[in-house]
Amino acid sequence: MNGNLPRNFTEKMEKLLGDEFDSFMSSYDAPRVYGLRINRLKLGVEQWKKLSDMGEEVREIPWAPDGLYYKEGERPGKHPHYHAGLYYIQEPSAMAPVELLDVQPGQRVLDLCAAPGGKSTQIAGKLQGSGVLVTNDNARERTKALAKNIELAGVRNAVVLNDEPAAIAAVFPQWFDRILIDAPCSGEGMFRKDDSMIAEWEKHSIEKCSLMQRDIMQHAAAMLAPGGRMVYSTCTFSPEENEQQIAQFLAEHEDFFVEAIYPQHGWRAGRADLAEGMAQLDEERLQSIQGTVRLWPHLIEGEGHYAAVLRRSGERTSNIEEGVAASVKRQSVQSAGGSLKREVVPSSGKRQEKKQDHRDERRAAKRQTRNDFANTGLERPANKKGAGSGRDGAAMNPTKEASPIELWHQYAEQFAINARSWPGRVVAFGSRVYIQPAELPSLDGLRVVRAGWYVGEAIRGRFEPSHPLAMGLKRDEAVRSVNWRSSDEQTIRYLKGETLFVDDSELTVHAGAPSKGYILVCTDGFPIGWGKYAAGMIKNELPAGWRWM
Repeated sequence: MNGNLPRNFTEKMEKLLGDEFDSFMSSYDAPRVYGLRINRLKLGVEQWKKLSDMGEEVREIPWAPDGLYYKEGERPGKHPHYHAGLYYIQEPSAMAPVELLDVQPGQRVLDLCAAPGGKSTQIAGKLQGSGVLVTNDNARERTKALAKNIELAGVRNAVVLNDEPAAIAAVFPQWFDRILIDAPCSGEGMFRKDDSMIAEWEKHSIEKCSLMQRDIMQHAAAMLAPGGRMVYSTCTFSPEENEQQIAQFLAEHEDFFVEAIYPQHGWRAGRADLAEGMAQLDEERLQSIQGTVRLWPHLIEGEGHYAAVLRRSGERTSNIEEGVAASVKRQSVQSAGGSLKREVVPSSGKRQEKKQDHRDERRAAKRQTRNDFANTGLERPANKKGAGSGRDGAAMNPTKEASPIELWHQYAEQFAINARSWPGRVVAFGSRVYIQPAELPSLDGLRVVRAGWYVGEAIRGRFEPSHPLAMGLKRDEAVRSVNWRSSDEQTIRYLKGETLFVDDSELTVHAGAPSKGYILVCTDGFPIGWGKYAAGMIKNELPAGWRWM
């Protein structure tokens, strides 16, 4: 393959690597390596190994405790475990930045350039359902994959945005404990993995990427709380986008410093000499750039990466928290469909305010539903005849005045266990209902793709649960479930969208559950979607965009 590499690139690499250049070039002709990362929100590595036919064939990725190499020829994306969100298929070196971010449960974390969502799901696994994850990408078409991967992983404490760093910084000043900037870059580290990146490299200049990266870092710095940690990473070898970018940032932000990374696992220290003369830095701060790391493909089993850990001086102070409590009040959120009024209640408490005029809400709901699904690429639930009749066990609206949140609570009382004790606050945007992290501030003025964990929608007086609700549940949180092995024909038929017939003995039903209605379909104990059960038949509710095609 190395004969296809741009001449300008190879000449630059020869100057950069010196005696190691031939080994570097040989790596392009070596077999690729493949990786997946176990989803800690669902299970651990050893538990998955016991469940999977691949369990004895995988090898550990040394810098990622949940990461595993798998053999070429395996097809983990076609396995039911993929559809259950048990793992994410990810290039091995791309797992390093989140490990360096050192995320702890309960923290507030921003993934600023997040699509397609691999690193966001890795962060979510480390948060373990507590704290706040704000995940963003400024390219609208890329947020479709981002939202879907967040939902597939069963993340319950995230919001998904589609906005520019400057707009987000205005809403979250000094708010985050951790920020990841996996910056848009020239992508030189992806040449072996994806030939199309070579053509992209020739179209997009390193200078253009560097200017974009600098702007992103400036706004990210404004959002990091004192004492917080920020990881900057790229998948390129270019010094202009790596060491020189860090040097420029340090020169402009005296309250930030490099937190040194020990170069293990075949990693190499960053090179301060590549940043000499690029910024007004004293010698100590310039040399601190050696505390960043480069991952070279001829030294590790993975593609190329660069990473730097930046720490902000000081400690978080109470004034940073001001205004957060006010977020339980009525807010407006700028989405693709315009500014919508929202109703907010704590998930375990009373309704705070009554809704605005119902005619306005219905008009807003139509706009929001249309645009929300357009943003994410997911199938819009259909309005069915007889929706208000309560058939199939859907939660009824007895008064025709019940709000979407009230309908959600009615549904949850029937089909979920202890839903009112789930952390967060319940919010409604038009007819759609979400559960948000309680400490999230107002998202007023931002383009919001997912305002929290999307649990479902009120349609013609009843509540229809969402697929993301199913994926975020544990099996024992549903009053009715059915479970088949991943190798069972019933599992495959469900993932293909077929209607299923079951014996009552196959079901797990909690006391007090309705005789018919929604059932959580699981494989190897993990949810893969909803069905509607009645008299031995399960009507398939898996959205078309999530099916095994």
